[in-house]
Formats: sequence, structure tokens, C-alpha cells
Amino acid sequence: MLKNPGSKGVTWDTSAQFSAGDAVLPQLLKEKILVIGAGGLGCELLKNLALSGFTDIHVIDMDTIDLSNLNRQFLFRPVDVGKAKSETAAAFINQRVAGCTVTPYIGKIQDMTGGADGSTVGFYKQFKLVIAGLDALEPRRWLNSTLCAMAPVNEDGELTAMPIPLIDGGTEGFKGQARVIYPMATACFECTLDMFPPQVNFPLCTIAETPRLPEHCVEWASVLEWSRVQADGTHPFPDEKINGDNPEHLKWLFDKALARATEHSIEGVTYMLTMGVVKNIIPAVASTNAVIAAACAQEAFKFATMCCLSLDNYMMFNGTDGLYCATVKHERNPECAVCSIKPVSLDFTPTETLGTLIEALTEKLQLTAPSLRASGKTLRMATGALERATRGNLDKSCGELQLSNGQELSCTDQTLGTRTVLITLSDTTGAAQPEAKAGGASARGLDTVHFQ
Repeated sequence: MLKNPGSKGVTWDTSAQFSAGDAVLPQLLKEKILVIGAGGLGCELLKNLALSGFTDIHVIDMDTIDLSNLNRQFLFRPVDVGKAKSETAAAFINQRVAGCTVTPYIGKIQDMTGGADGSTVGFYKQFKLVIAGLDALEPRRWLNSTLCAMAPVNEDGELTAMPIPLIDGGTEGFKGQARVIYPMATACFECTLDMFPPQVNFPLCTIAETPRLPEHCVEWASVLEWSRVQADGTHPFPDEKINGDNPEHLKWLFDKALARATEHSIEGVTYMLTMGVVKNIIPAVASTNAVIAAACAQEAFKFATMCCLSLDNYMMFNGTDGLYCATVKHERNPECAVCSIKPVSLDFTPTETLGTLIEALTEKLQLTAPSLRASGKTLRMATGALERATRGNLDKSCGELQLSNGQELSCTDQTLGTRTVLITLSDTTGAAQPEAKAGGASARGLDTVHFQ
């Protein structure tokens, strides 16, 4: 098997000095790898990786085990309900697979710290490979951005060493996908963000006045009733935002939604439905998880052993009507906010407000709460101590803030992790482009790395 050409054309030495066998594979599979998620996909991944010979596996998950998980997350038992998923899964694998050590972490991927400097980047630099089995876009975007920011590149944006690959798996009912991302070399997650359909939103007037579906009642409780009761001062969680992972929040929303459904003679409001609507959960199918986890584990084995070429670079699976599987090569987006070396161009007019500009930027890059800096000064800080101090800038015009055509802004957002994206303003009124200064960013043009 190891005689075949490996990834990027690498071929293992098959002379007498190199013998593929029991003495070699343990060396190839001993590198530290990180699995993110210990749910339906994560359980399958951990089992597959451990049985494939990987000996140093680390797993992150912030959730606890719920009774509804047991039908497909087979590393858990009824006695484990309420326990941390990562710790329970690690203990099960450690007990059942000799020679394999699984190290668990509890918490959000954004909060992990470690390595020599005790930082977030230091934590992820420990690993040879990262495999994600996440169920939401935001953490996947954050992880993709963080690994791209860590990739060793020169000032032309070209890789100078091997980056940490990301193998991403995802399932949605009977559909699934597996992909291999080499940060700053192949299409990253952000390059194909438009592939994911927008979240379904119900009309506010229907939610407020004429609910017809159980989902309408849950949306009413989370969108309208939560804030209304907080404003009345009678809310049990007066200063808290809805947390879909907080059982007390979900119970409150379920009770309110059930009362609303009873009032309008609507059936079908359950605790599971409430959790699904609040967290935008699509029912999981165990067989789909198994197929996608197998594909991801196979790619991990390929990378570790160089036994054959990696997936290039996206595999889709559809089991809705029969079985369909295809491989597609995604190309890098030259205007990607994460892996492109070009700044993002943003149209503006001097008369529009900074708030309007930020709304346009948020929509264009699908951000959450961007912060902006220009010419060494902070225009808007979305969080933290400076949020209130910069709030007044939102109503000021771009002209008042001395923003001009061709000016460069630095943008950060929690979705982009540690990455800073450079924005170039383009005045649609036809103002002249300022003359580039020697050695300045404008003089360097678009072939310069604009990310920090």
C-alpha cells in the first residue's frame, strides 16, 4: 500500500531501508491529531481513528450527553446521561482500544489554550491534523480562519512549509459531505460559504399574530416573548441572551411556546422541537454519520501514511433517494476574505453613515459583529470596553469620519478568529483615487499579504 504515490506527488522509499509493516505504521500514526466534536459524527470518527491505528487522539466538545443522543452516539450509555461527551467518549475508547490514548477537552474551540506560549494558536499548533465534526457554521468558519492564519506563508502569500490540514465532515439528514482543506493552498471553508443555504426565517407578523405551526410558537417565545418579559423586569434571566445549550433557557422557552400553542389550538410543540428550532438542528441519521466519518477517517489515514493521494477536495453524499456520491474540486475564491491575499473591496459614498457601511460589510462577508479601524484609530468596536465609546460613530457619515476612496480599513470579527481582514473603500460617486505613497500599502498593490 505504501508503494503508491502519496499526497502532492510524494512517494515513500521502498528500498531495503524502508519496509512497510508493523514497525513502520506505528511511527506514522503516532502524531497528535485533534477531533472537534464528540457527537454523532465525533463518536464514529473516534472509533474509526482508534481502530485504524492512531495512538494519540485529542477531542474537544462542550456538550453533555442527553437521552436523545443514545440512539446513534454509541460510545454513551444511559448511565452517562448528563456527563461531558468528550470525557465519556475518551474513557470508552481508552478502555476498549489498547495502545490508543484519547485526551478530552471540555469547552468551546475558541477558548482552548496551550502550547509553549499558552495561547489559542499555541494550542492548535500542537497537532499534525485537525478533523472537524461540527454541527454549526460559525465554529467551522472560526476554525478554518484560525488554521489559515497559522499557515506559514511568505509576503507573496505562498506556503513556505506544510500547513495543518483540516478535514471537515458534516451531515444533514440523509445528506453529507467530507472535504480536505490545506490552508492557503486549496479552497478553504470561507471560499465556498455561498453553498450553504440561509437559515429559514418566519415572517414576524405571522409569529406575532397568526401562528399556524408549532415552529411559529417556538419562534414567538424566543424572538418576541424573551425580550418582552426581560423589558417588564419579570424575567428569571434578566440580563442573559438565549443560550441553546442552557437547559433552563430551553425549558423556559418550551413552557412559553406550549402555552402559546394551546392558546391557538396548535399541536406538536415538544421540548425536542424547541431545542431544534432554537439551535437550528436538523434530525441526524446514524447511517449518514457512519458514511461521512468513514470518509474523513480514510483521509486522515491517507495524510498520515502518504499511502495515496488525498481527496481533491470535496465529496458529497446523498442517500435521500437511493445512493449518490460524487467528488468535486472546489477552486479558491480570489476574493475570499480569509485565504486570499487581496483586500476586500467595499462600495461606499461619503454621505452614508458608518452604521450603513458596517451593515453592507456584514452582509457581504456574512459577519456577526465586525469592528473597524482606520489610520490607526478605532472607528467601531463591537464588543468590550470601547463599544459604548465608539457607538456614536455609527450615526456619523463616512465624510465626517474622513473616510475616502481607496482608504484601507482593518476589520476583525469573532467569526474570523484571530484573522484581520483589510477592506479597501471604493467611492461609487466617482471620487478620485488618492495617489499611492512610495512604500505604502496602495503602492504595493494587491499582491501583498494583507492579513495579520
